[in-house]
Amino acid sequence: MLLQVDEVIKRFGSTLALDCCSMQVEEGEVIGLLGPNGAGKTTCIRSIIGLIPIDEGSITVFSQKQDGKNREIRRNIGYVTQEITIYEQMSGRDNLAFFASLYGMDKLSIANRIEEVAQIIGLEGRLDDKPKHYSGGMKRRLNIGCALIHSPRLIIMDEPTVGIDPQSRSFILRFVKQLARDGSTIIYTSHYIEEVEAVASRIYIMDNGHMIAQGTLPELIARIQGDHFIEVEVRIASEEKKLQLQQLPDVKEVALEGNRYRIVVPGGIPVLDKIVLILSEQGLVTINTKQPNLEDVFLTLTGKQLRDEVQS
Repeated sequence: MLLQVDEVIKRFGSTLALDCCSMQVEEGEVIGLLGPNGAGKTTCIRSIIGLIPIDEGSITVFSQKQDGKNREIRRNIGYVTQEITIYEQMSGRDNLAFFASLYGMDKLSIANRIEEVAQIIGLEGRLDDKPKHYSGGMKRRLNIGCALIHSPRLIIMDEPTVGIDPQSRSFILRFVKQLARDGSTIIYTSHYIEEVEAVASRIYIMDNGHMIAQGTLPELIARIQGDHFIEVEVRIASEEKKLQLQQLPDVKEVALEGNRYRIVVPGGIPVLDKIVLILSEQGLVTINTKQPNLEDVFLTLTGKQLRDEVQS
């Protein structure tokens, strides 16, 4: 067991950020961590790293208790922050060298490792340029490289694809998959469910500071296998109609994304006629029923649409 978080509680004043939060990570796993804004994901990550103290419970990393003072733990963690934390006025090479020096690497090891990491992140031809001349995706890749420069045992990626173009996002996902094939242990958080589906060997779903579900993708889907999922696209959608759908006695959850309603109903319950009646004046475009996926699991367990959090 590489990481164990056991019944952790963390308060910020009167706000309970982590509420008996628990998780386990084995060496070589890629853990997907999902949760809406305010669920406690970043607080959990910063507690694991030792950046913030916890109030109750315990965190064990590499078989050592995390008390925020253990340099050996920090030396073996690579943290890819949600915010880009590179120096714009220093070259890409100097950024990598600076972060490597913070982990106590010697000059020869730094020089060799920079060339390795540059190939991994696809910046070998741009290392001597300053990041202020990079694209957003290149900055993200350099940000990841700075977290990998010291060959950490545990890599934590907190929203590593925020605000980048699809091509760079695809590159980063391929890169994470390669890290997984090479045996790296990764905790990966994202607001894009399809990213977690693509890279994670096991998934934790977090809400209100608590881990509400965990398992492989098939295991999580099996939890809601009895539910049916209906997608209705209309010409003009409204929150008012969403509320009316939610008030139907046989409807479990409703999410609105653009002009598409995503509706969860118990299996075997005939409610489609009631749904159509409510939405008929909005100009029905398509009605589909489908098999559940991770997004449906998230919607059912949290009552929230993860992508809505991105748009807001």
